[in-house]
Amino acid sequence: MAIQLQIQVQKIQSVTTNQINMENDSLKLATFGGGCFWCTEAIYQLTEGITVVEAGYSGGHVDDPTYQQVCGKKTGHAEVIRIQYNSKVISFKEILDILWATHNPTTLNQQGNDIGPQYRSVIFYHNEEQKTIAEQSLKETDASSMYSDPIVTTIDPLINYFKAENYHQNYYNDNREKNSYCTYVVKPKVEKYKKQFKDKLKKD
Repeated sequence: MAIQLQIQVQKIQSVTTNQINMENDSLKLATFGGGCFWCTEAIYQLTEGITVVEAGYSGGHVDDPTYQQVCGKKTGHAEVIRIQYNSKVISFKEILDILWATHNPTTLNQQGNDIGPQYRSVIFYHNEEQKTIAEQSLKETDASSMYSDPIVTTIDPLINYFKAENYHQNYYNDNREKNSYCTYVVKPKVEKYKKQFKDKLKKD
């Protein structure tokens, strides 16, 4: 078991090194799912302090799954985004505050009409500090008046991550005029975010 976990950790580290350049100590990674990754990607791309946003798959038992396999609901993966952020500009807690407000964490394996375990609400922590912050953030949000139903978001260790196909990257920006899902699902979430978190938007 220890050998298997070591291999999984090495695999995660390899992906991180190859795909995201960690330039200095203030740059951190976060991985989480809040429904369709087209929505979450579009929101965090607008956020000050977020330097890279990448759509991917995490939490399953199949190596390097395809979108079709994940949609088949048998790989165990969730659609996630992995972000690189500047911790001197935005904190992990602030990132989670945005997550709670921009998806429904009270519906199990579902976001609106998107149904299935791949759309589950989940935070994959990279270290114990993130785990502690996520648990406290969930507890505080659950105790607040934000949602009348209990939060069902899971907080799990990051054991794997696979970048999604290239056509899923920057999806909303590339397809906002071509895809009805972007028009009727992603765009309203983006517009709501812009109004609710004006102070978090990138200046340019």
